[in-house]
Amino acid sequence: MTDRYAKSRKLFHRAQNSIAAGVNSGIRKMEQPVPLYFSHGSGSRVWDVDGNEYIDFQIGQGALLYGHAPAGMAEAIGEQAKLGTHWAAQCELEIDVAERLQKLMPGAELVRFNNSATEVVLSAFRLARAHTGRPLILKFEGAYHGWADEGLVGFCPPADKWGDDESPTRLHPSQGVIPEVLGTFVVARWNDPAHLRRIVDAHHGQIAAIVFEPVMCNTCCMEPVPGLIETIRELCERDGMLMIADETITGFRFAPGGAQEYLGFTPDLTILGKAIGGGVPFAALVGKKSAMQKIIDGTVVHAGTLNGNPLCLAASKWCLDHIIGLGGTHPKIANDLGQQLMTGLRSLADKHDIPLRPQGPGPAFHAVMLKPGAAEGPINDYRDYVRRQDAPRWTHLRTCLLEQGVRAIERGLWFVSLAHRQQDIDEALVKAAAAFAKHAAEWKVA
Repeated sequence: MTDRYAKSRKLFHRAQNSIAAGVNSGIRKMEQPVPLYFSHGSGSRVWDVDGNEYIDFQIGQGALLYGHAPAGMAEAIGEQAKLGTHWAAQCELEIDVAERLQKLMPGAELVRFNNSATEVVLSAFRLARAHTGRPLILKFEGAYHGWADEGLVGFCPPADKWGDDESPTRLHPSQGVIPEVLGTFVVARWNDPAHLRRIVDAHHGQIAAIVFEPVMCNTCCMEPVPGLIETIRELCERDGMLMIADETITGFRFAPGGAQEYLGFTPDLTILGKAIGGGVPFAALVGKKSAMQKIIDGTVVHAGTLNGNPLCLAASKWCLDHIIGLGGTHPKIANDLGQQLMTGLRSLADKHDIPLRPQGPGPAFHAVMLKPGAAEGPINDYRDYVRRQDAPRWTHLRTCLLEQGVRAIERGLWFVSLAHRQQDIDEALVKAAAAFAKHAAEWKVA
């Protein structure tokens, strides 16, 4: 039998002789049957080095909201490259981009640029601690806020190390972390406003900020239950904490003004990444002037040689103009297509007696694969996700989908980009039908 991934296998083997573990981000090793190598992409499609074509719902881990290689963005970057690739100084483009963010985001009174959302997270935490004079950051169990020491505290701990329901563990998934970092966080369970209130009260006067993904896309695409966002806002105002919305994934995806527009709230600080640059290394910290004051007066250091890089700014200006140009049509089209895809996948699952239960807003959703005997209904927190998600079975189904030319993220997340069209959804469901049939024939329920 011909190996459809032969060149990717060969390149991955070669890479391990020069690149640690053969990849440049640990999560990429998750891909089965082999980490794929790609040659080019266009719109909603991407091609690997073996010539396999995929309808891409991974879409650069969500960064490619505008699809692969949009011509206008490539031209914008190219024109800037002719003028200069780096100044380590100011250029008018940075004002252009900042003004567009002010226009789009409810919480964007002032802006600072970075190269990745992980950097912005660190900047936001530093700023919050300086603003309040307090040591602790409250985050939610299972939430991902970048790969640095601070961003991964409490991220996806194993079940035997969860801690009790009232005091979730502050475990870090990586070795080599400064131990004292763990003591600067308190972890709460997502989607339990009463529990959150008790955690905040127990640490009264010590918490600088509450940080959260407005929709927890990195773990199961869990939308907030009624009252959660309101409780976060109330507690922050009551106790003088900063409300930090991590919109790395949700930014510009669920509304032109991000999830804060979609859900109707205004944070003190917002973390933006991925879609703000459309695939270039670009990110931004935006927030209220009062919350940014320590940066304004220089008492909080925020620096970076490549901050406000003109190539990235040119790309971002094109991306934001694209969103602005869509006006009231965004995100309706992406949402409608996503809802069709979710409904179609569920229909195929029911036909083949596969316990797949897609959940989440249409532009992003998670493929929940229920374990045998697991309860039906929405998954609302990390622990429930671990108890009910059949990760090995999803991995097998994803591999079947990949063989048919449909690409989703390894952990189960799907994105619908602005480049996807009705034809893509229709074709993806035809291809998925074959993948589901193969999975049903091969998978043996224990």
